[in-house]
Amino acid sequence: MKLFLGAIQWMAFFIAASIAVPIAIAQAFELNQVQSAELIQSTFFSLGLVAMVQCLCGHMLPINESPAGLWWGVYTLYAGMTGTIFATYPETLQALQGALIFSAAFFFIFSLFKIINWLASLFTPVVTGIYLLLLVVQLSQPIMKGLMGIGYRGNQVDGLVFCLSILIIVLTFMISRSKWHYLRQFSVLFALAGGWLLFALLGLAKPVRIPEKIIEFPKIFPFGTPVFDSGLLVTSFFITILLIVNMLASIRIVESSVKAFGELRERKRARPAGFVAAFGHLLSGLIGAIAPVPISGAAGFIQTTKIPSRKPFFIGSLLIVLISLFPLLMSFFSALPSPVGLAVNFVVFSSMIGIAMSEFDQYEKEEIPRIRFVLGIAVLAGVGAMFVPQGALKGMHPVLISLLSNGLVLGTLIAIAVDQVLLRKKKKSDNLVST
Repeated sequence: MKLFLGAIQWMAFFIAASIAVPIAIAQAFELNQVQSAELIQSTFFSLGLVAMVQCLCGHMLPINESPAGLWWGVYTLYAGMTGTIFATYPETLQALQGALIFSAAFFFIFSLFKIINWLASLFTPVVTGIYLLLLVVQLSQPIMKGLMGIGYRGNQVDGLVFCLSILIIVLTFMISRSKWHYLRQFSVLFALAGGWLLFALLGLAKPVRIPEKIIEFPKIFPFGTPVFDSGLLVTSFFITILLIVNMLASIRIVESSVKAFGELRERKRARPAGFVAAFGHLLSGLIGAIAPVPISGAAGFIQTTKIPSRKPFFIGSLLIVLISLFPLLMSFFSALPSPVGLAVNFVVFSSMIGIAMSEFDQYEKEEIPRIRFVLGIAVLAGVGAMFVPQGALKGMHPVLISLLSNGLVLGTLIAIAVDQVLLRKKKKSDNLVST
């Protein structure tokens, strides 16, 4: 029973963390109801299957996959440029399918030649801590907007939704800190189910769409044969590098969280994770899904539920694959009110600040000035980039837009660069002293 509830809890967290992306992309490309359902289905099929493979032979950690925010940005960008670069939405989606296949090849090459291992060595504790801080800052705006009900029933603050969201947050905190171990471990599941029930009783839950088919498998090339565009080849190369940065940060963070609960066998995780990411992008390109990436929120989930085991995670991932094959189940779980999911995520991600601080605490006192210097530059640049209006980047190359509009990735890259420069400078200084 405990294993089953743990799996259901992971499954619910998967859905709450991922459902918004395929819905938003479907709207951007003006897909009809059937096409939107197919996009949601293929995306969750890909998320669940890739998570299972990662858990078995990739990084071998309980890290849920989510549609990559960087690809979300690229999809949205190219949807807006339809009519200039590509004539129609289907042609644009065919080119984006080709871009995912390009990215799969780059993931494979970076892993095959062990370039990904070198990138993993750049994730020192200060870089990981900065990544976490920027992640929380970046997520704070959409979470707070969702809690206020903006975009749920209208474009204004919804007082009733906001009050219910605060109530769910308070209850989730109380459950996660309950003296009863059983309640603490399944706090996310109880909060999601209770919040959904509360919204339904007050008439705020959205109806479940009844699909025509009982079972349906993802289609191969649902938007047509992929188009391999040379411009998207360059974009895919740089997006792959940025996705590797995201993936390595998530692995590093979740690994630390799991270690806190006991022994964890040391192993090289970056290279096998890269091979599985190549498989995930190839699969996404074949079935027209939004490509997945491991997300750091898994660390907050583990901290909140105190369940670091891979078994419930693996079963939860399997359940995601299974429900994606049944349109009625997919439609049911997709109806989870977004403010409920965001209220629970508020609790989950609030623990990430503590994890970031624990990363900084690993340094000795004499290293604090260097850490503060790296922290100041990276956070200032990263947070600042989050406030740059999207319209100000219009006309720039898609790679630059993806980088400059993503303060999380930009700040992390700056943190890596500054940290490495200071470490090399320190090493040279130590060598001179020793000679």
